[in-house]
Amino acid sequence: MTSFPDGETFVKINENIRGRDLFIIQPTCPPTNSNLMELLITVDAARRSSAARITAVIPFFGYARQDRKDQSRVPITAKLVANLLVAAGVNRVLTMDLHAGQIQGFFDIPVDHLYAAPVLIEYLRERGVSDLTVVSPDVGGLKMSDAYAKALDCPLAIVGKRRISATKVEAINVIGEVEGQDVLLVDDMTETAGTLCAAAELLKDHGAKRIFAGVSHGVLGEIGQRRLADSVIEELITTNSTPMAKGPKVTTLNIAPLMGEGIRRIHNDESVTSLFDIAPKGE
Repeated sequence: MTSFPDGETFVKINENIRGRDLFIIQPTCPPTNSNLMELLITVDAARRSSAARITAVIPFFGYARQDRKDQSRVPITAKLVANLLVAAGVNRVLTMDLHAGQIQGFFDIPVDHLYAAPVLIEYLRERGVSDLTVVSPDVGGLKMSDAYAKALDCPLAIVGKRRISATKVEAINVIGEVEGQDVLLVDDMTETAGTLCAAAELLKDHGAKRIFAGVSHGVLGEIGQRRLADSVIEELITTNSTPMAKGPKVTTLNIAPLMGEGIRRIHNDESVTSLFDIAPKGE
């Protein structure tokens, strides 16, 4: 894969892939448009090279937050991206922790939707973090937080928030008991860390002890890294679904075995359902 002087992307597959079961791995994280276009061009090259089946492995699915019309005269870009992938020639998608699970319905092809929770929960157990209260930083993340709380067998709380701008969030209130507790803030992704840091400050004011954050996708830019470094959050636990998951207080876990097992099972036409399981051990 190379770029022409004018910025156009050129892709050439140097091996014979005729009749092969092909898996193209590309997270569509920032630079989102470039990564997405590279994926589409690579898929087109594979289709024209007579690959038997093309699976797009997208650990982080960009544009997932634009999944509905929340204002007048705005696009539903997540649906557009789904259409583009299918039009390019993708036969199947393997992804992880979509911002909204219903995005799977935007595709008219099979979508295998994995979860980072087993990887994060295993790390928490190995680290010996116990006596936790799991906290959702907003109402939208309640379902994911509830799954973590059940798997860790601990209480659940919610932070109410009000978004002021794209980079600024105000936390309003806590529903649940966090005083004297270590807490784990759970979210599917963080970019500027505004939601997490605002929630952490409010939890600290309500008597929380140590504050951890567990996030599937750490799409961290300079603003997010700086906020985390200055925040009361002790540790942000995330995955390497994007190369941006790094910085002070950030622990990055490897999801390659999880994605690799998903790829193996798809190739062998095996069930991937058990990879969705985040129940406590022994259940």
